[in-house]
Amino acid sequence: MHARDGLLLEGVPLIAVAREVGTPCWVYSAGTIRARYRTFAAALAGAGLDAHIHYAVKANDQLAVLHVMRALGAGADVVSGGELLRARAAGIAAERIVFSGVGKTAQELRLALETEIAQINVESAEELAMLSAVAAGMGRTARVALRVNPDIDARTHAKITTGVAGNKFGIAHDDIVPLYGRAAALPGIAPVGLAVHIGSQVMGMAPYRAAYARIAALVRALRAERFCVSRVDCGGGLGIVYRNEPAALPEALAGAIATTLRGLDVALIVEPGRWLVGPAGLLLASVILVRQSEPRLVVLDAAMNDLIRPAMYDAWHGIVPVSPVDAAQPATPADIVGPVCETADTFARSRALPPLAADAVVAILDAGAYGAVMSSTYNARPLAAQALVDGERLAVIRARQPHTALWQAEQVPDFLAAP
Repeated sequence: MHARDGLLLEGVPLIAVAREVGTPCWVYSAGTIRARYRTFAAALAGAGLDAHIHYAVKANDQLAVLHVMRALGAGADVVSGGELLRARAAGIAAERIVFSGVGKTAQELRLALETEIAQINVESAEELAMLSAVAAGMGRTARVALRVNPDIDARTHAKITTGVAGNKFGIAHDDIVPLYGRAAALPGIAPVGLAVHIGSQVMGMAPYRAAYARIAALVRALRAERFCVSRVDCGGGLGIVYRNEPAALPEALAGAIATTLRGLDVALIVEPGRWLVGPAGLLLASVILVRQSEPRLVVLDAAMNDLIRPAMYDAWHGIVPVSPVDAAQPATPADIVGPVCETADTFARSRALPPLAADAVVAILDAGAYGAVMSSTYNARPLAAQALVDGERLAVIRARQPHTALWQAEQVPDFLAAP
């Protein structure tokens, strides 16, 4: 907090962003993304790992963010045809793209094969059969990793755990060896390795170590059957500190990978998303009004359609005033809500905030991951603007959506038209 300019992101006063771009507005820091990427890469190298970083595009798919990642040397982990096309539009090389996800359509598989991406992570026997038919029909060969469901509890929120039996993700551990053999015999399929991803916002290393130990055992079992296993995709999911949790460090994750997988002579892929971009972004919002009756209610112009994480996951985000004058005032508890017609449209309850007048600006912190990508236009609210700061430079990277765009693609059939 600067005594004169208030809250800064890199060298840019956020109050100036709010005045120039308006609110609500997402703001990202290119410098923070670069610093965190380099920290993550250094952790892998420090553990003696030759591991490729493939950014998880689902965390934040903004083209400007993807351009920053490409310039750093990152590949991409995508989970849809749209994300694949976004990664390519940002200049990420096809041979640096991995396609994950449980519901790839035949059209998306054809796109992946036409683009000649590095690898498709297959999540079921049924998907493997579909991919074989598509690839054989195109005269192509798909490089495939089987995604293992290791039945390991990541100890994260139930809605973002992905490696427990009963989750929709991956192939049961005991089915991997026979299915790998079937894959090797299928036309259009070249099995190259295994993949695993146990969840998002993972803070402890024990689940990672347990999952990677199961992968290592499977690699040895497959090689005992004389199958070639040249790659292991370690997934991502490393968590960030939103409130006061003990930090999950990339050095610890690198150590877990090294302890379990380093001696296997496989190429390693790691897919961080939230850890790279979460702390690099925030959501600016202005106060519409403050209801002074108990509880004190601060109503913002941002809402759950902009940032749905508190409503969907009961997620905690820091919320701080941008003005140095506001920040210097004594804080008292307040509920912080948006204007959407849902009780769930609540960002925080009993949160300490100073007195705030109408038009005061606040920043909702650590919102660079799973923020704008999950936005909607519920209540006919246009998508918020997005901006990027880099040092003292500011650029709008997505203009605020006009209201007319909400219905521009809609058509009223002739039989409903007014006479």
